[in-house]
Order: sequence, then structure tokens, then C-alpha cells
Amino acid sequence: MLRRGLALGGGLVLLILIVLGIKGCLDARANRELSDYARNVTQIVEETEQTSKSFFERLEDPGTLSVTEFVDQVNADRSAVDTYAARIDDLGTPGDMSSAQSNLELAYELRASAMDEISEKTDDALGDAGADKAMEAIARQMQKLLASDVIYEQVVRPEVDGVLADNGISDSDLPKSTFLPDEKWLEESTVSDALGAVSGSSGGETSGAHGTEIGGVTANGTELVEGAPATISGEEGVVIEVAVLNPLESTENGVNVAVTYEGTTVKGEIDELPAGETGTAEIPLTPTPSGEVTLEVEVEPVPGEEVVENNEATYTLLIE
Repeated sequence: MLRRGLALGGGLVLLILIVLGIKGCLDARANRELSDYARNVTQIVEETEQTSKSFFERLEDPGTLSVTEFVDQVNADRSAVDTYAARIDDLGTPGDMSSAQSNLELAYELRASAMDEISEKTDDALGDAGADKAMEAIARQMQKLLASDVIYEQVVRPEVDGVLADNGISDSDLPKSTFLPDEKWLEESTVSDALGAVSGSSGGETSGAHGTEIGGVTANGTELVEGAPATISGEEGVVIEVAVLNPLESTENGVNVAVTYEGTTVKGEIDELPAGETGTAEIPLTPTPSGEVTLEVEVEPVPGEEVVENNEATYTLLIE
């Protein structure tokens, strides 16, 4: 009986040790999963910080970027944030982190949505048509970025760090993450000033007077003069060439030219017009008119242009 009692007691001790060992292994595994989760989030957050920094530094000072290059960079930032959001969604989430994960996904959904909209509106904001509404829309997206920062700092970080602390993990706290560096970007005027520097510049020239004027118009190579009808052949179509002069001190980008005839308006564009130079927009008239035609030519004002009287001209064309 004594031997049996000793054997039973020994077996019980062994069972307890096995249970404790299994529990220790499970606890260690759970802690590793929590640490891995925190490490993965930290990596994404740090990459997000770099993207945010480059985006707002470029917005503050576009440097030598052309309009096209600036837009391309914004699109690249948008793509990066979309990728971060996808990586957040794909994280393996330990059970204790389920609430924090849901809030983290919301924060990154706001960031991705905001950057998507900013990217889509940047082209309009740097052009003439709808620029004001586009800048207003971009300023609204800055509010989403601020909201994402609040969710991360006030909800996600405390939740994650709390779970880590409850499990005795003290070296894996999440870093801060502030996508919106300054609340000044919530103001439409700040966004407008920043993007205005890009839309009216090239090679870093953001200051100076802005303006263009019609430098001459030809139809199938024949020079047109206001008040003096010109006769041309329309057998092979009619092409209007509008020379646009930039007489001032700022390079202009995306200069739009419109020709209106018989209720139809056709447009052309000069991608870049350096200060003191002349560019030409070639505009085919489609459909081809015939007989006596009145042409109304307009160079659309560039951002910051104050004198527009020399941007319009009217010609009479006799097409045989």
C-alpha cells in the first residue's frame, strides 16, 4: 500500500509538471505571437511615417519637380498607403488583439481612402477647371488623416500596449504614428498656396507674375488677322495653329487653348511654356467647316493671371 501510495503521488506530481510544462509552452507561444504582431505593426507604422514625411515635405516645397513629376509622386505615395492598409488587413491577429486590430484597420482604411482621394483630385487642383473645388476636397481629406491619427494614438496604441503589459511583454510597445504633421493642412488656403506653387512653377520657380497672350494664329499655314477675312482651302481639312507667348517671369504648365466655331469648341494644350518663350497649340477643326466661318480663339487664363484682355481674338475664315 505504501509503495502504491508513493507511486500514485509520484504520478500526480509528474502529471502536474507535465501540465505546467504544457501551459508554459502555450504561454510562451502566445507571447511570441503577441510580440510578432507588435513587431509587424511597428514595421508598417515606421514605413507609413516615412511616406507621410516625404509627402508633406514635397507638398511644402516641391523643389524642382514639374507638375507631371509631382502628380506621379503623389500617386506613388497613394499606392504605398494602399499597400500598408492591405498589409494591416492581412496581419495574423492573436485573439487578445482582436479589438485593437479592428481599430487599426479602421485607422489605415481612413489613411488609404484619404490618399486615394487626394491623388485623384491633385490633377484637377493643378489645372484651371475645377481647381477650387479640388483643393477644397483635398483639404477635407486632411481631416480623415487627422481622424486616423486620433484613432491610432488614443485607441490602438493603448489597447496593444495594454495587452502586451498584461502578458508581461515590456519591450514591444508600438511607436507613435502621426500621418498629418500639422493641423495647418486642414485649412483650404494652406493647401491652395502649396499646390499653387506647383501649378505655376517649373524647375523650382514658384514666384513672379503669371500670364500668357496670343502671339499669332494661322489656318493651314495662312496667317489670320482680326477684321480681315482670310481664304483657305478646306479640301484636306482645316488645322488652326495658335502661338501663345509667355511674356512674364514664371514658367506656365498645362496652358489650354480653345477654338470655337459654329457652336463647336475644340481644344489644344501646351504642356510647358517657359518664361519669355512662345509655344504652339495645333488644333484640327473637326468636323471640317465650309464657307464663311467665324473663329473665336481663347488662351485660358493660367493660375495667378491678372490681365486677360490679350487672351482672346476673333477671326473670319472663308473655306473653299
